[in-house]
Amino acid sequence: MLIDRLQADEIEQTVPTIGFNMETLQYKNIKFQVWDLGGQTSIRPYWRCYYPNTDAIIYVVDSADIDRLNIAKQELHAMLEEEELKDSILLVFANKQDQKGALNAAQVR
Repeated sequence: MLIDRLQADEIEQTVPTIGFNMETLQYKNIKFQVWDLGGQTSIRPYWRCYYPNTDAIIYVVDSADIDRLNIAKQELHAMLEEEELKDSILLVFANKQDQKGALNAAQVR
């Protein structure tokens, strides 16, 4: 969904990423190759296949799913311990801020 939002002003429907999706985006004179990786338990072991040559990470957290927030934190910390990602820029994106009960950015920390 984040990839779609970067390419268009409006999104009609949102669905979780199953597996992975790759898009090439152009912003002015910069070309980005963006990999959208699903967060399902069965997919997470394959994340490391995409670590080499990663310049930046946008880690999207469902801020309305309080029960899974600890798992998201653990996965992020484990990922950041990987040698291939030591120089990568990190942005943690607290998604679903519009939903009732969603934690704000300070609470997600």
